[in-house]
Amino acid sequence: MPAFFRALAVVAVGMLAGMTSAAEPEPAQIPFCQSRTVEQVGYVICSVDLDAARPRLFWKGPDGRPYRTFGAVAAAVAAEGKSLAFAMNAGMYADDFTPMGLHIESGETLRPANTVELKQSAGIVPNFYKKPNGVFFLDGRGAGIMPTDMFLKRRDKVAFATQSGPLLVIGGKMNPIFIPGSRDRTRRSGVGVCEDGAVRFAISDGPVNFHDFARLFRDDLKCPDALFLDGGRGAGIYVPAMGRNDWSGHGGYGPIVGLIE
Repeated sequence: MPAFFRALAVVAVGMLAGMTSAAEPEPAQIPFCQSRTVEQVGYVICSVDLDAARPRLFWKGPDGRPYRTFGAVAAAVAAEGKSLAFAMNAGMYADDFTPMGLHIESGETLRPANTVELKQSAGIVPNFYKKPNGVFFLDGRGAGIMPTDMFLKRRDKVAFATQSGPLLVIGGKMNPIFIPGSRDRTRRSGVGVCEDGAVRFAISDGPVNFHDFARLFRDDLKCPDALFLDGGRGAGIYVPAMGRNDWSGHGGYGPIVGLIE
């Protein structure tokens, strides 16, 4: 074949290859949030890769009032020219939506740690005070979850922190206060720092007890450390891609954790 025609053949093959490549669909992207059923309980589980994005905490707006709703946080983020991809309740709060425990935003402590100890039996003590409770935080090295007393001994500066309780999983072991088969079942939300370095938020769409919820984090999500955030009407999630924008039965949320894109 003359050189001229050989060159034309090479160009034609290259163009055909380019057309074939362009026609091929891009690889499917793994959803940031997924619905999953574990032991007949439905969950929404959202994974955050801290190398790609960092969550933020929200409590009050510029007017000094609590945001209370995911929609209010989304509007505040939109005013910054960004969008809220995900949000969840980030801990327990009082009737005026004030966090019950430690709350640090952008390195500033807005509420101090709550170290009150209640002496009633475990069945009577409110969840926040069940031992050990703990702190979910972000610092320059990544995310962590620690018992509150251990966290307060740290000297490293943190970007954000929220205190809640009880701890679900501690160093790969479930909190020993949980009772297998307990009838104390309700919707629950929590956060785990997992073996692959990801942070995973989970909320149940149906009732689940503490023991089974903790096993979700330890066994299914592979999170050696996990913290309960809230339950019942105080648990909620915002994922516009899934059509979720929950409303708190308490009239709003206190602290809220969100991911901005």
